[in-house]
Amino acid sequence: MQCCHLLFQSIITLLNPATYSCVFCDHTKFQTTRRLLNQSSTILIVDVIVTSRQIVAALVLLREQWIRAKYERNEFEFIEKQEPYSAGYREGFLWKRGRDNGQFLSRKFVLSEREGALKYFNKQDARDPKAIMKIETLNATFQPAKIGNPCGLQITYLKDNSTRNIFVYHSDAKEMVDWFNAIRAARFHYLQVAFPGASDEELVPKLTRSFMKEGFMEKTGPKHTEGFKKRWFTMDDRRLMYFKDPLDAYARGEVFIGSKENSYTVLAGLPPSTQGYHWNHGITIVTPDRKFLFACETEAEQQDWIAAFQRVINRPMRPQEYAVEAHFKHKP
Repeated sequence: MQCCHLLFQSIITLLNPATYSCVFCDHTKFQTTRRLLNQSSTILIVDVIVTSRQIVAALVLLREQWIRAKYERNEFEFIEKQEPYSAGYREGFLWKRGRDNGQFLSRKFVLSEREGALKYFNKQDARDPKAIMKIETLNATFQPAKIGNPCGLQITYLKDNSTRNIFVYHSDAKEMVDWFNAIRAARFHYLQVAFPGASDEELVPKLTRSFMKEGFMEKTGPKHTEGFKKRWFTMDDRRLMYFKDPLDAYARGEVFIGSKENSYTVLAGLPPSTQGYHWNHGITIVTPDRKFLFACETEAEQQDWIAAFQRVINRPMRPQEYAVEAHFKHKP
C-alpha cells in the first residue's frame, strides 16, 4: 500500500517555471502547486519534459485531486482509504473516441499486471478484447485541450512497432486520476522485473512521459518535389510522428531522430531549390539516409522545434535505441 501513497504524491516532476516561456499559467499558482505536491514527496519523482500547456493541464487536475485526497478523503492519514493502485488489477468504463467516426462511446477497460496488458472491449459482455496494449510499451498523458475534456487522457502503445493512440475521458476527475495512477503502478512493477538492479530513482522517469513537443508543421515527401502539406506533429522522445488530425489513431508516418554521433543534424531553413511551401520558417532534419523538410508558421515555432530536436540529437543513443533505428530503416 506504500506504493499507492508514493505514486499519488509524486505524479510529475515539478519543473522550474523559469525553464519555460509559460504564458498560460500564473507563476504564484505554479509555485503553490509545487509546494503542495512536494510536502510529502518521497522516492517516486517523475522526470518528464513537457510543454507549457501540458504542465498547466496536468497541474490543475492533479493539484485538485491531491488536495481532495489529503484533506477531503484523508487518504494520507488512513491507509485503508487509499485507492489500491498497486493491486495489479483494475476495471471500469471510460469514454473512448472512435477511430473512424470520432464519437466517444462507453467502453470497458481492464488493466491486468498478471496478463501484462491493458485491454478494452467494445461490448460489456464481450469475451474477446478489441485491443490489447502491452504494459511494456504503454504510456499515458493528460491532454484536456486536445481531447476537449478537462479529464482527457491520451494512451499510447506500440502495435507492430508503430504508435497507436487511444483518447479517453471520464466525467469524474478522481476516476481518471486513479486510472492514470494504476497505469503508472503497473509500469513500475513491470520495470522492477525488467530491470532488477535498478533503483526507484532510475525507474520512475520511465513510468509515463509527456510529449516533448506537439504542433502543426508543413512537410513534403522524400523526393522534395511534392507540395508541402499541413500535418500535426508529435515528438515522443526519438519518435517524430505526423498525423492528418491531432486525434488520429495512427500516424501517417514516423521519423527516427538519432544522435549527432550517428550523423543526425537539425538545420534552420530549407535547401535553396525547395518549392511548394506556404510557411516561411523552414527546418531540415539530416539523417544518414535522407533529409526531412518541414516548415513552421512562425519563427517562434521554428525555434521551439529546433530546440526540441537539438535536445534529442545532443543525447547519445542508448543500446536499445539502435534496434529501434534499425527497424525504421527497414520499414517498407
